[in-house]
Amino acid sequence: MKTSGFAMFSVLSSLLVVVSVTTSYSAEDGFIKCIENNSKLFNGVFFLLQTPLTPTFSSSLQTYIRNLRFSQSTAPKPTFILTPSHVSHIQTSIICAKSHGLQIKLRSGGHDFEGLSYVSDSPNFFILDMFNLRSVNVTLQDESAWVEAGATLGEVFYAIAGKSNTHAFPAGVCPTVGVGGHVSGGGYGNLMRKYGLTVDNVVDAKIVDVKGRILDRKSMGEDLFWAITGGGGSSFGVVLSYKIKLVRVPNRVTVFSVFRTYDENFTHLIHRYQKVSADELPEKLFIRLILDVANGKNRARFVALFLGNSENLLSLMNRRFPELGLKQKDCIKMRWIESVLFWADFPTGTPITALVSRVPQVLAHFKRKSDYLKKPIPKSGLEFIFKKMVELKTPLLTFNPYGGRMAEIPPEAKPFPHRGGNIAKIQYAANWDEKGIEAANYYINVTRMLYEYMTPYVSVNPREAFLCYRDLDIGTNRNAAGNGTYYSEEAAVYGVKYFMDNFKRLVKIKTKVDPHNFFRDEQSIPVSQEDEIKI
Repeated sequence: MKTSGFAMFSVLSSLLVVVSVTTSYSAEDGFIKCIENNSKLFNGVFFLLQTPLTPTFSSSLQTYIRNLRFSQSTAPKPTFILTPSHVSHIQTSIICAKSHGLQIKLRSGGHDFEGLSYVSDSPNFFILDMFNLRSVNVTLQDESAWVEAGATLGEVFYAIAGKSNTHAFPAGVCPTVGVGGHVSGGGYGNLMRKYGLTVDNVVDAKIVDVKGRILDRKSMGEDLFWAITGGGGSSFGVVLSYKIKLVRVPNRVTVFSVFRTYDENFTHLIHRYQKVSADELPEKLFIRLILDVANGKNRARFVALFLGNSENLLSLMNRRFPELGLKQKDCIKMRWIESVLFWADFPTGTPITALVSRVPQVLAHFKRKSDYLKKPIPKSGLEFIFKKMVELKTPLLTFNPYGGRMAEIPPEAKPFPHRGGNIAKIQYAANWDEKGIEAANYYINVTRMLYEYMTPYVSVNPREAFLCYRDLDIGTNRNAAGNGTYYSEEAAVYGVKYFMDNFKRLVKIKTKVDPHNFFRDEQSIPVSQEDEIKI
């Protein structure tokens, strides 16, 4: 059978619309024939299927690649990109992909740090691009919203602000991040000390499972609902939407962003930050610390959100954290929705409509890693790290403080286990503009070196990691490219780092709902044929 590079299907016509030069793709042929045979399910709603022959294929692929490391010509490419606009398209895609041995990659915002939503070790994979499924329906009566997986966080925040100045949602500070990946991986933002993680504020969900059934929380059961709220939804099915619980915020909040250099009692300041940020400051104050190197010297940036006015914030800081030397001129009063722009580093005065743009402010090649800080790094350790950062130049460290509500929620409440006992989550980050493997290897290596230097000061046995900060360095499942059904010790390596004791429960749920491991990637939850899972 000859197939085109471009196709649109609807119930009105089961014919393939050909608009480009034809060629043969055996797996694709079978899949498209299967789609044609099931087109009566589509309710007259079109969807788009693009192959590498389609003129728009490359631009469609690149549009949601947020890490330029994976935009190179050497990166694995999908057999095709399918863009659903109705749930029936997803159901049929699952049925046909299973029948023809194709792997599905789910992409909502494209922010997976290792590109797992659009690259694969499997030669026969396609992208299910969810960006058309992006509705956000806010209901103030019960302070909730139904949000489709293809929406961005910016679109969610903007929709909430359109209904209320005193409601918010605890989610990330990057507005172009997709809801599907962010929520299913746990999700967090600068409201987490007050309200917990993103998934701590999810009350319902809809998913298409491996059998093509549409399930909500009641019909899927509490085990599967638990798994897709922090355990990575793409291991269990295609999440369609989440029902989120809105939270209350003041009509006006206060933010600040201040820099301090190595010449300003730097080591004592950073040491003191570790002491106060999680345990001594109230939950309505979140202060992020970013350490980098500027002009050959160590530098710190403190960025904060306070759910209150500047007078109360200054009084609090003078009592609890005077070492920072915060001044009235540093504090800015604004609406919560404006604080979202502030935290995303938009210029002052940017209209809130910028939040619905799907074009990131900056695109770069990058590498990320994560750690958890259980006890303060001693001053001698800080001096060692500062010295190494000057030597390495590029990678920076970001500390996101815990405590507050995060310390109150038990580790088994959601698959995300990193709760009480943590001072902060640490992100390692390196960005670069240079293209090519040589540059990538250099910057990835210096990031790994900083990670190794931090070994004595972070969690151990396991060295914990955050799923939303995807990092293939901590392990991969070699069975991901195939359709193997066996639990592997390799998967346990990364699984325990991400989920700790919750990993066992995730494996059991995965084995029950997707026993043949159809939904899989290089770090997905594996299935097991053993009653007792060994880790």
